[in-house]
Amino acid sequence: MSLRRQLRAARRGLGQQLQRAHAAKVATRLSREPMLRNARRIALYHAADGELDPSPLMHRLSPRGRRWYLPVLAGYLPGRLWFVRYRPADPMHRNGFGIPEPARRGRQLCPARALHLVLLPLVGFDACCNRIGMGKGYYDRSFAFLRRRRHWHRPLLIGLAHECQRIDAIEPRPWDVPLDAVVTERAIYWRVRG
Repeated sequence: MSLRRQLRAARRGLGQQLQRAHAAKVATRLSREPMLRNARRIALYHAADGELDPSPLMHRLSPRGRRWYLPVLAGYLPGRLWFVRYRPADPMHRNGFGIPEPARRGRQLCPARALHLVLLPLVGFDACCNRIGMGKGYYDRSFAFLRRRRHWHRPLLIGLAHECQRIDAIEPRPWDVPLDAVVTERAIYWRVRG
């Protein structure tokens, strides 16, 4: 069994009650972080396949001045994500992978560069904030521009995971975009910038 499959099985094997408890702990931990105070445009995701659910964070943070976004597959930019304004009551439809996306787009679209904070799902991570994703490369292609920046690092990329998804080390590939932090039910792992 591949490492990716093992890690996905581990997060699914936690069961719904434990997954909800982990999501609540992560939301509490993140809501205390100063970096969220000024974040106005925040992207999250719909949890699937045992991924840590970021939605409890929406209820913990003051809505004043904040806008939430969900990733959508952009047909005119294959392999990249755009982000669409999200409100829980908005109509949704499923994309080609079966993941819910906002049905309305148009003026609600937001490019990746305009976000302040992005909460990302992941399959595995290490303490240096390297990430194993689902293998399609959508997030790496969408945030590749961050690898070229020296001083300005917005948006912040924060991975959300269960502690059981942490492994000793991941050898990053040249196209991998490192995360700024990974948050689990036990800790926040911050990337040390070199």
